Amino acid sequence: MARSSVTIDSVIEEKCTTTRRLDRDNTCPFLLRVFFNDGRHNLLTEYQRGHTPKNEQQIYAWMDTSLLEISKSIQSMHAEWRQKGTYFDFAVVFPDARNPNYRMKDIGSICVGQRRSDDEKTLSQSRFQVGDFLDIAISPPSDKDEPAASYEDK
Repeated sequence: MARSSVTIDSVIEEKCTTTRRLDRDNTCPFLLRVFFNDGRHNLLTEYQRGHTPKNEQQIYAWMDTSLLEISKSIQSMHAEWRQKGTYFDFAVVFPDARNPNYRMKDIGSICVGQRRSDDEKTLSQSRFQVGDFLDIAISPPSDKDEPAASYEDK
């Protein structure tokens, strides 16, 4: 019997991750606070006690906004990050329910000029909730051939 419940759970999870496009003309966007850093994620200590990192960009977004759309919005403001081979490594920063700290979870990465599976990943598929922050490690093409190291690896 346990085996069938696992199958049902996986089917439910699969149905939850399928996305429907929102009617953006009739759905109000929310303000997405995005913090970025060159080559690495911001430290979690920078999000403590009501403070946030200084390198912030605010974007209006919907829950069906993709990581590619977010990166293009950032690139429109920062020409140096439009080069082919530039990596954007995305993480969600959210309050920890058990204590007054924040936690960070990697949600995907994209590379300018290359199609990747995470390009079309949406905020809702990443379990982002309105009020969470987005932290992006941006690595120029000359620095590396793969996404930024996880904040947990440091």
